[in-house]
Amino acid sequence: MVNMPENKSERIVALADQCVQCGLCLPACPTYALDRNEAESPRGRIAIAAALAKGLAPVTEALREPLDHCLGCLHCERVCPAQVRFGELLLETRGLLGPSPQRPRTLLALAKRPGWLRAARRLAGGKRWLGRLAQRLPQHSAWRLALKNLALPPPPPSLRTSPVAPAHGTRLALFPGCVGSVEDAAAQQAAVALLGAAGYAVAGLPAFCCGALDAHGGEPRAAQRAMQRVREVWQSSGASGLVSVTPGCLRQLRAALPNVPVNDPYALLAGQAARLRFRPLPWRVALHLPCTQLNVAHSDSDLLALLQCVPGLEVVPLPGGCCGAAGSHLLEFPARAARLRAPGLAAIDALAPQAVLSSNIGCRLHLASGLAGRGSHVPTLHPLVLLAQQLEGSPP
Repeated sequence: MVNMPENKSERIVALADQCVQCGLCLPACPTYALDRNEAESPRGRIAIAAALAKGLAPVTEALREPLDHCLGCLHCERVCPAQVRFGELLLETRGLLGPSPQRPRTLLALAKRPGWLRAARRLAGGKRWLGRLAQRLPQHSAWRLALKNLALPPPPPSLRTSPVAPAHGTRLALFPGCVGSVEDAAAQQAAVALLGAAGYAVAGLPAFCCGALDAHGGEPRAAQRAMQRVREVWQSSGASGLVSVTPGCLRQLRAALPNVPVNDPYALLAGQAARLRFRPLPWRVALHLPCTQLNVAHSDSDLLALLQCVPGLEVVPLPGGCCGAAGSHLLEFPARAARLRAPGLAAIDALAPQAVLSSNIGCRLHLASGLAGRGSHVPTLHPLVLLAQQLEGSPP
């Protein structure tokens, strides 16, 4: 473990010095696969970050662009023999540089305010004219992509569930997030139903942004304010653990609450799987595993085990690699995000599933928008929604 200096530049240099430049991260990096450019690899970005932190090079567009392009997927951390904390280095470097010039501040301000987003979704959800308006905007405009997403069918309504008395008195708090509180309302209700059936009591917290968008966007002060709010609402919750149905929030929530168990629901549910019974469902589903679920939550095996408890359900994981959503990356760099998404869409077309499952709201909206653009009507669902719909004792 490296003792981190207090100075931000010195911390970046200390983190970068852990890298032995072996290059084993290159095959795991989606952006290196996209460009075959050393600067767009973890090794290249570490070298750039160190040079900028040491003052050996000026901050130019050519040097900061590879850092802005990084998806923060952390696939490099999984394969790194030196255990370089690349995610920490990336956040520190972005905090040093400040927000990307491509950062769509107005759109992100909307996304971070659930009340605004809910009103916009209610007014715009499923309106075809929005899609036609989007087509008039420049090809790689963030607003074009945002309008296309607003034109998608509105999120499913919250599920009808029956209250279940907790079996072992463990009280959990559910963090709704910002975009997730609107687009994943059904998934959050599904989590309450499933965790209740597994013996947990679950209470919801207020909906607001955890700070992940700001932390990854080079605005650490705003991220710290959001984290302080997380700590305040947690202290008044009376819970013994925190859950989120959106794995993209987990890293930030864990940073805000380092001494609190913070997880997505899958490990908790898998640990009580003997209590859960599911109705059969003769479907083939394509399972997208978000980078944050693989590399932060580490809950992919638990999710697969739960889905395999549904009789008749055929689960086919999509090929690995980031879909390109990556928080605000799909808004800042729509063309790159579309290129990263293309293999997944092609795999879905070949599979012809009854549904596409993904736990991360950004990934699911990104995939849904791509499918809609190809004329596909395959629904995209949160896995918890499917599991709750098939839970015995829940309304059909």
